[in-house]
Amino acid sequence: MARFVERAENLARILEVHETYARDRNGARDWYAIVQLNADEESFSAKHRATTARNVIAFYLTDQENPTSIVSAIRNARENARTVRPLVSTEMWVQLNVFYNRLAAIDDRELTRGGLSRLLTEIKEGCELFTGVTEGTFYRDQAWFFYRIGRYIERADQTTRLLDSKYYVLMRDASAANVVNTGQWLALLRAASGYHAFRLLHQSDLTPWRVAAFLLFNPSFPRSVLLCLKEIDAAVSGLKSRYNLRGGNDVAEGLDQLRAILGTRSIEQVLAEGLHEFIDFIQRYLIAITDRLGAAFFGHPPVETAPWQGAELWPPYPAPEPDSLQIQTPA
Repeated sequence: MARFVERAENLARILEVHETYARDRNGARDWYAIVQLNADEESFSAKHRATTARNVIAFYLTDQENPTSIVSAIRNARENARTVRPLVSTEMWVQLNVFYNRLAAIDDRELTRGGLSRLLTEIKEGCELFTGVTEGTFYRDQAWFFYRIGRYIERADQTTRLLDSKYYVLMRDASAANVVNTGQWLALLRAASGYHAFRLLHQSDLTPWRVAAFLLFNPSFPRSVLLCLKEIDAAVSGLKSRYNLRGGNDVAEGLDQLRAILGTRSIEQVLAEGLHEFIDFIQRYLIAITDRLGAAFFGHPPVETAPWQGAELWPPYPAPEPDSLQIQTPA
């Protein structure tokens, strides 16, 4: 439930920022970048011949058949809440139910340029309202800890996806000094709701290296990967210590090792080894954590294609290949 709401809010933010800020070198918006960000190339092309603003917005806002659309995410969150109705507060259920019915009744006119910004703001506020209601009314039992685990796993995953979407900018222009690239990284910060926090630390010299470091390693930014891992670890530890749950030892060990990997690498090392490869590694790690949480606490069979099998359950981040792309970072 938490993951679906977090996903819907993140997607609404991306659509809003893309409409307002994200432009290519010719001043046009590349809407296909959003399709790539969500790995929906195949499903999108099966329904639409062109990646126009209208098609992409409809695909990610109101398409009931698209499992990654906002309306589908909130529908799935509502279904999860209905399934565990005795565990969630009345206020949570009412907010989610009203919110879904509002999204299901979106009019096509609201998807036009004049109404889109208002609609996306309303969606973000609806997700944030649910989060606030949950913070204020959700009983702090085992369900609460699992809610927090899901929320921060999804948040970490979405942050890595956002950062990976700008990987090509780093590859295309290592200096990243032109106005267009600066605008791209400003849009990235705004999509992660990190512009204000970033400016508190860096009042000038916005560079891709600093933005990447901020989103990966900052210990105080709510959407940084490092802080999300800290919150996941705290929730897992809380489950085990407060309720004497025996499972999840491998998850706790894996979280410790992943946090250690992030804590011992500088952004220069990550860029030299390959930003895309490092992000891909984190995403696979998060998939494995989710898989093992399900196996440890809910009896789900482990996924056979989990990225770490064999003697080393949680191996260290692999060394880069000799012919891997090297990036020269500024001194």
